[in-house]
Amino acid sequence: MTTVLTRSPFAHTWLRDSWSPQLAVNEGPVPAADVYREGEDLVARLDLPGVDPADDITVEVEGRKLVVRGERKDQRSEESEGRRISEVRFGSFRRVVTLPKTVDGDAVRASYDAGVLTVTVPGVFAGTTPQRIEVTTAA
Repeated sequence: MTTVLTRSPFAHTWLRDSWSPQLAVNEGPVPAADVYREGEDLVARLDLPGVDPADDITVEVEGRKLVVRGERKDQRSEESEGRRISEVRFGSFRRVVTLPKTVDGDAVRASYDAGVLTVTVPGVFAGTTPQRIEVTTAA
């Protein structure tokens, strides 16, 4: 007997932890991202090999959102013969990380090394210590 499981494209939205930073993904080439908490800071690492960080990447803070957008340009010539297999995606991209509170954009740091963009939002988790809630049971 074979069981086929299908997944609705909207199934993941209700399963996500609503208290953790969320990544908004649009259509098109989307760089892989790793977003995590490091002390009171939020760190977002995006895989962006083959881009020029000075010309092709923009990092902005829009209210409670950290927005990384850019473009990976195809530098190959169109004069090629035969078939080609390409798994590298080219084009514009945009990633959004929802922050737990608004931050001062001047404090945000971004660096690019070996194809990885690292964005650090300092102090965004300051004062957000979890509070344990007692669970009671019916008598």
